[in-house]
Amino acid sequence: MKNITIGITAHVDSGKTTLAEAMLFLTGSIRKAGRVDSGSSFLDTDRIERDRGITIFASQAEMTAGDTHITLVDTPGHVDFSAETERTMRVMDYAVLVISGTDGVQSHTSTLWKLLRKYEVPVFIFVNKMDLIGADRAAIMDKLRRQLSGACADLSYDADIAENAAACDEQLMELYLESGALTDEQIAAAVSERRVIPCFFGSALKMEGVEQLISALDRFTSEPEHNSAFGARVYKISYDSKGTRLTHLKVMGGRLNVRDELTYTGPDGSDLRER
Repeated sequence: MKNITIGITAHVDSGKTTLAEAMLFLTGSIRKAGRVDSGSSFLDTDRIERDRGITIFASQAEMTAGDTHITLVDTPGHVDFSAETERTMRVMDYAVLVISGTDGVQSHTSTLWKLLRKYEVPVFIFVNKMDLIGADRAAIMDKLRRQLSGACADLSYDADIAENAAACDEQLMELYLESGALTDEQIAAAVSERRVIPCFFGSALKMEGVEQLISALDRFTSEPEHNSAFGARVYKISYDSKGTRLTHLKVMGGRLNVRDELTYTGPDGSDLRER
């Protein structure tokens, strides 16, 4: 089973946390999908988040999609907390960028896109709120290609997945013309190199189109190579109920055991050692 870390991000009020809740529910990770407006979401655990109805701190959950174990990281959508989102991007293997079907590419959406490009994070796009009046799939797809990337491809089940993916990339087109088809592995390789940006459409609140996205995360992703020596990247600091500092990190290779002595670089550039 492959293991990947996926960050979910969006302009505020695009339905990002609602999508995350739907994904966790449909994969059996939680028994009931929570609601942001009622303060019952699984991922918004801080009292301030529940009171304000927005994500402020990055939080994570685990789910399994087919043969893929996913660590799902929900990030803040509000521009005031974008530093928290950017820190989390350093540990993402892939990202799900949520876009409102009625609002399209908004100002912070463009900012997030630039950051994902900066950190070279492969992206899946989920266009949410397609059940609302004014959501036009063809028009949105055209805007995504013009405003974000020409590599955006509609890979929904009712679309021609191989043909749409091939239209975005010359290398895939050659493979497609040779055999008349593309394998999941060929598409996954293009996705990991950001040569194809898979796009999906639905309504997270009504859980429409979410299963297609989950299936695609299993089919069109690949686990990054890991080093044999231990290495990790810190992406968050928090405190438990007793005030003890907790360091959240993603292991990039090797193993970490209790009481292991670690060497890391301090603020002044010197090497520090700590258990």
